[in-house]
Amino acid sequence: MWKSRTKIDLIIEVWEKLDCENVGAVEIEAIETVVADQYGASAVDSPMVIARLLADEGAQLRHSEIMKLYLERASDRPYDAAIRNIIKIYDLKSAASSLRSLENLRQKYVVENDKDGLRLVSETALGGKRTASENSERNDLDEAARQMNAEIVQWFTIWLQTPEVFESWHDLRLRSPEFVKIFGDMRES
Repeated sequence: MWKSRTKIDLIIEVWEKLDCENVGAVEIEAIETVVADQYGASAVDSPMVIARLLADEGAQLRHSEIMKLYLERASDRPYDAAIRNIIKIYDLKSAASSLRSLENLRQKYVVENDKDGLRLVSETALGGKRTASENSERNDLDEAARQMNAEIVQWFTIWLQTPEVFESWHDLRLRSPEFVKIFGDMRES
C-alpha cells in the first residue's frame, strides 16, 4: 500500500495521505502506527522528531498536543540516564571519551541482547557524528576547529562501522604521522 522506500519518506507519505495542514497528537500517532507496521516498533521516532520533520515539510504543528504526547512517553524512558549527555565533542579528548562510553554501553547491551539499547546507542553516535560534521563545515569556525571536527567525524564513522576494533584503530591513528603533524602527540602516558 505504501510506496516509500525510506522511513522519512514514509512519514511524509502518511502525512500527505492524512491530508491535513495541522499536525497534532492524533496525526503523530497515526504516523507512528504505520512506521511501526512497516519497520517495527523500535524504528518509531519520538513525537518531537516526527513533528520537526513534518514542520520542515510545511506542516503547521499543534505544539501543545505534541508536547503532551512527548511528555507522557518521556516518563517511561529506561535509557535516558545512560545516554543523557554522553556525547561531548568539545575537543579530541572529550570525543574519544564519549566513544569509549558509547562502547561500554554497546557492550552491555550486546550481553543483555537489548536491541532497543543498541539502536539508541547507534542513534546517539550518529547524532554526535552529525554535529561534528556540521561543525566541520561551519565558516565561522577557524581551520583548526574544522579539522578537529572532521577528525571526530572520522572517529565516529569508524566506531559506527566496526566498534569492536575502534580502540585499536584509534591508538594507531593517534600514532600516525599525519595525525601527529596536524594535532600533535595526544597519546596518554
